[in-house]
Amino acid sequence: MAHHYDWQSTLAAVYTHFPEASCRPVIGITANYGEQTAKLAEAYYKSVWRAGGVPLLIPPIADPTTIINTLEHIDGLLLSGGADYNPLYCSEEPSPHLGSINSERDLPELLITRLAYNRQLPILGICRGIQTLAMALDGKVAQDISEVRDGKKEVKHSQDADRSDATHTVVIEPDSILYGIYRETVSCPTLFVNSFHHQAVSDTGKHFRVVARATDNVIEAIESTEYKSILGVQWHPECLEDGAPLFQWLVGEAASYHEACRLHSRILTLDTHCDTPMFFPQGIDFGCRDPKILVDLHKMTDGCQDATIMVAYLPQPTDQPKAYADHIFDQIEAITEKHRQHLAIASTPADLYANKQDGRKSIMLGIENGHAIDGSLDNLRHFAQRGIVYMTLCHNGDNDICDSARGTQTHGGLSRFGREVVEEMNRLGIMVDLSHAAESSFYDALELSTTPIVCSHSSCRVLCDHPRNLTDEQMRQLAAKGGVMQVTLYNGFLVKDGEATIEDAMRHLDHAISLMGIDHVGLGTDFDGDGGIRGLADSSELLNFTRHLLARRYSEQDIQRIWGGNFLRVMELVQNKKEQ
Repeated sequence: MAHHYDWQSTLAAVYTHFPEASCRPVIGITANYGEQTAKLAEAYYKSVWRAGGVPLLIPPIADPTTIINTLEHIDGLLLSGGADYNPLYCSEEPSPHLGSINSERDLPELLITRLAYNRQLPILGICRGIQTLAMALDGKVAQDISEVRDGKKEVKHSQDADRSDATHTVVIEPDSILYGIYRETVSCPTLFVNSFHHQAVSDTGKHFRVVARATDNVIEAIESTEYKSILGVQWHPECLEDGAPLFQWLVGEAASYHEACRLHSRILTLDTHCDTPMFFPQGIDFGCRDPKILVDLHKMTDGCQDATIMVAYLPQPTDQPKAYADHIFDQIEAITEKHRQHLAIASTPADLYANKQDGRKSIMLGIENGHAIDGSLDNLRHFAQRGIVYMTLCHNGDNDICDSARGTQTHGGLSRFGREVVEEMNRLGIMVDLSHAAESSFYDALELSTTPIVCSHSSCRVLCDHPRNLTDEQMRQLAAKGGVMQVTLYNGFLVKDGEATIEDAMRHLDHAISLMGIDHVGLGTDFDGDGGIRGLADSSELLNFTRHLLARRYSEQDIQRIWGGNFLRVMELVQNKKEQ
């Protein structure tokens, strides 16, 4: 009997279900290579497909431009298994135990892994893939398992049994993401796995931690210490009956990443405080991914960040403070001119939206420490002409404008000159920033100002008792007058002891919202001014902030408010009340 292949019915189904199909996350899978062919075992792409993802084979091409363009079109990365890594990539000579290497794969996969990590793309590494994660991110791989057994009883890690058979066990750390993935389906913390390797991770490096080991102490799984979406396992889950949860996890994380990226394409993201100009004397290159700074064009692009307010910070005392601030603004303008195709100065909310529409990042100008005006309202008018959007009245010491949170109560709040400054800022359309100010200065300015005030980078004192943070009453009064508080990422303002993480920043944000409402909060990172925490370490990681907001079920409108909308509302109000 002849078979009838009704492909038109399949085509009709595609048209019927197209909207649903178009929402599936795309998972790029690194291909093996041999006999002049890029190839992939079917279990990888079928496992991704069954988990609800769209598999996309990535051939081994070591061209950064090609890799970057590939990353622009995928939502998750699966690093597949294969041959050994060439030890020369970690400055080691080959051991007699070294197996066959695949020179076509090594460099492309190291590059794509590092670049994917920079933008927090969800990653699952399998077998060779876990070793790729370690090699690409400052860890080490032993050329043979004998180097890492640590005297324990040996386990056979290169089985003769079929790939679908589990042949040994691993023990999973209970506080790990991996444990959470398998908790509902198997009897954790012990997991039965297969094994086909003789190289193994010997040192995870600072970016990962060990979350599973075999009974002979060989590392069997690692996960990121910074993100919840990067994981490597030494076994081959695509071949095991109970391997599906790992692929479901990857596709779920990729869907979250895809949603955050799409959201960033629609909303404007503004960080209201960074101190990157402090590093200008070190000869930074803003157009490159410069390791000396936390904010540059590459990192802003990786983190889908549209804009930042760069401040001219003035230490106290400073000789010729006006000239000092002007020099900083001159340098910012020179940087934007050099990279004018991708970067522009903005001085109004309308400028920001126009730049985003044109595909350019924005820098706004601010002053941190009113010491910059050197006791002169004429100097304040000069900086208004230069386009500053706010001035932080003081820093970590009293000045001639007001008392600082770290000062000695010289004036008991605003000085007489400080009152003139606030009134003139109102007339000039410059936002009054009370981060760093003493409570007395805060309440004086709040009462005096005819427009709402802002705190461009402050957090909650009830959660971390530091004089730089705002009390609950300050936050309530600030909101009552229409102002905004921008949670900052300085470790010592988020936790009293230990290392702060993104979860601590979210606790401060949630508390601020509970007191002030969704219309009075935002983010002021203080990047390059000692800001930056685990999970939000620089501009490249700011997409992670959005993913946490989405996980907390904030709406798109609320996320836009948090991501600069509230701050820009105040900016527009202040600028519209400027006296002509």
